[in-house]
Amino acid sequence: MTREPPIVVVLSEPDPVARAIAAAWAHAPSTGAHVDGTAIREVAPGVLALHRPGPHLQDDHLEQHLPSPLRAQGPTLVFASIHRSDSGVRCLTVHPLGNPGAAADLGGRPRRLVPTDPARMTGVLRSLAEGAGALGRPVTFEATHHGPEVGLPAFFAEIAVPEGGRPEPGEVRLLAEAIRSPLPGADDRVAVGAGGGHYAPHFTDLALRRRWSFGHLLSRHALVGLDRPTAQQAVETTPGAAGVLFARAQDRSVPAFAGWAPVLRDGDADPRGGPPATSPDRPTSGT
Repeated sequence: MTREPPIVVVLSEPDPVARAIAAAWAHAPSTGAHVDGTAIREVAPGVLALHRPGPHLQDDHLEQHLPSPLRAQGPTLVFASIHRSDSGVRCLTVHPLGNPGAAADLGGRPRRLVPTDPARMTGVLRSLAEGAGALGRPVTFEATHHGPEVGLPAFFAEIAVPEGGRPEPGEVRLLAEAIRSPLPGADDRVAVGAGGGHYAPHFTDLALRRRWSFGHLLSRHALVGLDRPTAQQAVETTPGAAGVLFARAQDRSVPAFAGWAPVLRDGDADPRGGPPATSPDRPTSGT
């Protein structure tokens, strides 16, 4: 049996969610490997933790700092992070990395997308959804919208925290366990999601109700002015993508995808058991 590449959970010291998860994993044993003098720790088989002194958004090309044997395994980087939203709604989110447009206000580079790990990112979403009901928290994807720029598959896993507040212990435990044990999606079809709002409600619901795993998610806002090379990046950096699934029929007219990317439909993946669609109280904007 081929062993899956490991997960490296990146824990930024300035980030309150990352600090809380680091505290929960404080006694994990060292692997003997180090990055910039900091030990890499094993929190579960195939799941490693790496503490970083600076902010996530500025940790470009983190993979170049990893020990060569670890980097050669092609690990997935999971950035455990705080989430801020204009509405202030408490939620848990996951999202891919990169900037589909001409701006890069929050790390990375313009029109540069980072490789994704659809199965694991969707698996974390599903694991969060299984436990979030007891906390009264909505769980949701977010669209691709910021860096850092890294050369390995990566995604963010976040807890929304009010300004000046701290993540609640139950939220921290749920996120830590979801990252350690994402629900498997080996039978899923893989797609790029295009259209819809920043919080990708259509694709979140599909991932929870059907056997869809998603890589890059390009919001309706990002489709305005999307160029073909960036659209191609979205597919190329979503391993196993069967094509593009659009949130609405109107979104299919995006010129950047026209004539080359297979168009998928909601029903092209089988239904799955599990939690119901997420709460309608999902927030409307955020980072």
